[in-house]
Amino acid sequence: MQSFKSTSILRRFLQKSRLVSQSRSFCGVSSHVIIDEPESTVLVEGKASSRTGILNRPHVLNAINYSIGSRLMKLYKSWEDDPDIGFVVLKGNDRAFSAGGDIVSLYNLLKQGNFQDCKEFCWTMYSLVYVIGSYLKPHVALLNGVTMGGGAGISIPGTFRVATEKTVFATPETLIGYHPDAGASFYLSRLPGYLGEYLALTGDKINGAEMISCGLATHYSHSAKIPLIEEQLGTLITDDPSVIERSLENWGEIVHPDPASILHRIETLDKCFSHDTVEEIIDALESEAAKQDAWCVATLRKLQETSPLSLKVSLRSIREGRHQTLDQCLRREYRMSVQALSGQITSDFCEGVRARLVDRDLAPKWNPPTLEKVTNDMVDQYFSPLTAFEPELELPTQQREAFT
Repeated sequence: MQSFKSTSILRRFLQKSRLVSQSRSFCGVSSHVIIDEPESTVLVEGKASSRTGILNRPHVLNAINYSIGSRLMKLYKSWEDDPDIGFVVLKGNDRAFSAGGDIVSLYNLLKQGNFQDCKEFCWTMYSLVYVIGSYLKPHVALLNGVTMGGGAGISIPGTFRVATEKTVFATPETLIGYHPDAGASFYLSRLPGYLGEYLALTGDKINGAEMISCGLATHYSHSAKIPLIEEQLGTLITDDPSVIERSLENWGEIVHPDPASILHRIETLDKCFSHDTVEEIIDALESEAAKQDAWCVATLRKLQETSPLSLKVSLRSIREGRHQTLDQCLRREYRMSVQALSGQITSDFCEGVRARLVDRDLAPKWNPPTLEKVTNDMVDQYFSPLTAFEPELELPTQQREAFT
């Protein structure tokens, strides 16, 4: 299946000569946040006509903190402005690309009463996603391992994504009382049928073969070939995406989803997840489960583990994302994240992180505890404009074209 970004990529590179001549700005935040060892969190390899950024926090599966986000922003600006650099490669050190944002660090900041640094992390993260999604040079992400949450956010909006048999993709935020963010409402909403709603609400994992089949990845290669791909990319002297694509295709493999793949259940999935509300989705799943459908039974079990408020917020987010550009999705997700982290509506984020990653008792006490107790006002508040004292996310849309 062709990537959902193909036409946007072509249009962007046809317009490249015009765009690179314009002034370019990258969105920034105040610099008072303490950055821990920024040089070591992202390593850099220089090639003939490219640069490779290496996410380097393997002890936490390359989870993205403020240090990684701010360093990548600086590197990407420098590389884009350098006429000797034709394209950029991004990969992770060791067995993960990136497990996503460092949510335990955010949890600790909130427990210390440091809400401001949490907001600045989100601001930097979402700005980086926009930069990668509107980058003026080809971008290759090597997803050879865990690729979740924010890790997907800094790879899927780019030009090329190479998956392997080791790739594990997921947006598991509802399991910690949060919502898929970092551009997830943009790319999930553009998946076939209602697969995006399913992945957003359940947090279910898919593999590399499934990613290439549904369009989340553009290429698939066995992990043993990744060093060969890197070697060949390193010899290229080009800024032409078609040249890079041919190089990636030299090592590409044709794969098909496993017989047990969710993609083989797409008809039932669409039947259940096409409904307008979470309650209707659950009713449809229960109706199918009554017919001894094991997949529906398992899906209901997954939904029972998630935050009820997060389910409703996430469903609305994906539905709105279907009609929004990348920058619009990121601005809305920033609002949602500020509300979620503030704790004014619910403390589900801290409770979810505590239960899954801190105390690990896997017994979160959600508030509200049931779907019935989630009010429309609670959901609406996530999507409402921030107050006059809380700036909205600013993105350089005048200098950098957003995807439609």
